[in-house]
Amino acid sequence: MLRQRIITALALLAVLLPALFASVAWPFAVLTLVMIGAAGWEWGRLNGLAAGAAVGLGLLLAAACAAAFVGGWAVQAPRPVWWLASAAWLAGGVVALRAGPAVWPRLSGPLRVGLGFALLWAGWLALVQARAVGINFILSVLCLVWMADVAAYFGGRAFGRRKLAPSISPGKSWEGVWSGMAGVLVLAGIWAAVEAGGGADSTSLFRALFVQLGVLAGAAALLALAGMSVVGDLVESLVKRAVGAKDSSGLLPGHGGVLDRVDALLPVFPLAMAFVTL
Repeated sequence: MLRQRIITALALLAVLLPALFASVAWPFAVLTLVMIGAAGWEWGRLNGLAAGAAVGLGLLLAAACAAAFVGGWAVQAPRPVWWLASAAWLAGGVVALRAGPAVWPRLSGPLRVGLGFALLWAGWLALVQARAVGINFILSVLCLVWMADVAAYFGGRAFGRRKLAPSISPGKSWEGVWSGMAGVLVLAGIWAAVEAGGGADSTSLFRALFVQLGVLAGAAALLALAGMSVVGDLVESLVKRAVGAKDSSGLLPGHGGVLDRVDALLPVFPLAMAFVTL
């Protein structure tokens, strides 16, 4: 399993890194569009769509993303998109924590499918717009999510006592969440200090928040982003547990599906764009 995970991760990096660091934006946009289309297919399967309908949902999502790119929204999308997406994710997090997996199947099928479609579309749009801002900016958002996850893992193992959402993700603890948030603040401070020396192609999320909002409000915004990464993971886990699925699919051997890899990113990118466009 470990060997398979490593091979898949190296293959993904071999494709993603050249697209990310390309001198133009479209390679990254096209590659991530294919990935979000696959995530749309996974979402359809998890929510009871037949095989053909799930494929159709993925294709429709990819087409909606392509239309947004052609229309210039990947460079400058309307600000309400970010706030609406963030509000939907926050509401989803409240439901996940309070109701557990049993509530999900009670929602109407069209509502579940449509909600996932909209949030995947907004997540892709925010990801591509973050790339348009600059490499330093998008890397800072990605590293925020990764730091929140890694610090939460080790903090939870060392100090975890109180379960966060035992019916959804038994391994998560409140102590892990606090550890993840602390890790994000440490990362932000170091990143912003190094960046002050110059040389970056763009302003990072960390420095942008500290400059625009001030240190205290910027730190609060970072804590909110770290919290939203947990929300993304919980919501996807809720949906999988509701239907008895271990992974969103088997598209990425050793890793599960696309949704399994991007769940924490999906709510963070729209909220990050909302904050920096205040």
